[in-house]
Amino acid sequence: MSAARTDRRSVISEAVAPWSNIAQLLRGGEAGTLIPVIIPRNSRRLWWMLPLWLGLFTLLMGVMLTIKESDADGAADVAYGTLAGLSYAGGALLLIIGALWWWRSSIVEIEQGTNGVLTRYGAVTRTLDAGRHYLWHPWSRVDFVVDTATEIPYSAPVMACPTQENVPLRSIEFFLKFRITDAVLFVRAIGAGNFDLVLSSAVQDAIRQRARKMRTERAYDLRGSDVADMQELLNRQLDRYGVRITGCNIPDVQLPTQYQQHLATRERVAKERTAYEQEWGLIRKRRIDSLGMDIERAKKVRDARIVEVKAALNRAREEVAQLLEEQETNAQRVRFEIETRGRSGLISAENEARAQRALAKAYRDNRAVLQYELARRRLDVGAELASKAPQPVVVRTDGGSGGDNSALSTLIAAQLLPRMAALPSGDTADTVNRYLDASGANEDD
Repeated sequence: MSAARTDRRSVISEAVAPWSNIAQLLRGGEAGTLIPVIIPRNSRRLWWMLPLWLGLFTLLMGVMLTIKESDADGAADVAYGTLAGLSYAGGALLLIIGALWWWRSSIVEIEQGTNGVLTRYGAVTRTLDAGRHYLWHPWSRVDFVVDTATEIPYSAPVMACPTQENVPLRSIEFFLKFRITDAVLFVRAIGAGNFDLVLSSAVQDAIRQRARKMRTERAYDLRGSDVADMQELLNRQLDRYGVRITGCNIPDVQLPTQYQQHLATRERVAKERTAYEQEWGLIRKRRIDSLGMDIERAKKVRDARIVEVKAALNRAREEVAQLLEEQETNAQRVRFEIETRGRSGLISAENEARAQRALAKAYRDNRAVLQYELARRRLDVGAELASKAPQPVVVRTDGGSGGDNSALSTLIAAQLLPRMAALPSGDTADTVNRYLDASGANEDD
C-alpha cells in the first residue's frame, strides 16, 4: 500500500483490474488512493464450450458416417470410412482442446495476504485463501479480492476543529492503521467507497469530541497523546463492517497564528525551566555526592575513634583489673596483718588471762595478807590526806567585850592569816593560839 500524504485526506476506494495487475494495485494503489478491494475482470468466457460442442458434433457425425459406410459398397464405402475417421480424429481433438481450455480458465490464483470472495449465480458461497484454486463450475467466479493481511495506513486531517473556548484550530492530523478481518462482511455490508465516507466521518467526530475537551493553550498536548479511548470507540463503530483499527495517533496539531506565538513562548519557558531543573539536578547531585563523601569520611573518622575508644576502654579495663588485683592484694595483706595482730592479741590476751587467773588464784590464797596490806594503805592515805587538809582557825572573843576589842582581834587575825598559810598545820594552830593569848592579854591591860 502506498502511504497517504500528510497534507490531505486519504481516499479508500476499490478498483476493477485484470488478474495480472491485482498485486500492483493492492501494494501501490494509484495517485495516493488506498485500494484494499479489487474487482477482477472476468476472463472466464464460455468460448471453451464451443470446441466441446463441436467435438461432440464431429463425433456424432463420425458415428453417422460409420453407419452410412456399412450400407454402402465400393468407392462410397471407402469415402464414408475416410470421412468417419477424420470426424473421429477432429472430434477427439476438439474435445481435448475444449477440456484444456476449460481447465485453464478454471484456474484462479489468489495473492498472498488476500482473500477471494467466491460467488455462484451472484450469491456468495465462501472465501478463498491464498494459493491456486480450481473453479470447475462454469458460473462460479471470484467477484472480489480483499487485502486482509496488510495494515492499511489512513490519514484524516480535521479542519477548523473548535476547542473548549470555541477557538477553531487550523487542523488536527489524525493517523490510523486498520485491517480488514472479514472479507465477506466488508464487501457485502459497506464496500470500499462507502467505508471511506464512514471512516472519515467517525474519525472527524472522535477528533472533534476530543478537541472540545481541551483548552486552547494545551492543544499541543494532543500531539502524541494517548488515544486508546478513540481507538476503542472506532473499533466499536467499525466492528460490524469487518474492520479492526490496529493503531492510531495524532502526529500534528496546527493552531491559529496568535496562539502559536503564545505557545512558542510557553514552550520556551518550559524548556528553560527544564534546563534549570536539569542544572539544579546536577548541582543537587554534586552536593549529595559531596555530602555522601563527607558522611563516608565522618564514618571513617567515627570508626577510627570508636577503635581508639575501644582500645582506651580495653586499656582502662586492664588498668582497673590491675588496680583491682593490687587492691585485692593489699586487702589480703591487710587482712593477713589484721588476722596476725588479732591472733597475737588473742594469744597475749589469753596469756594475760592465764596470768590474771594465776594471780587471782594467788590472791585468793593470800587473802588475809592482802586485806592487811589494803587496810594499812588506807591508813597511810588517810594520814597523808589529813596532813594536807586545811586546819580551821578559831578566834575566841568574849561576848561582853567592846567593839574596840573585837576590831583589834580581827586586825590581828588578818595579819596572821598570811603567815599561817606558809606554816605547817600544827605550828599554825600554836601560833594562832599564842597570838590570841597575847592579844587577850593586851586587851586586859
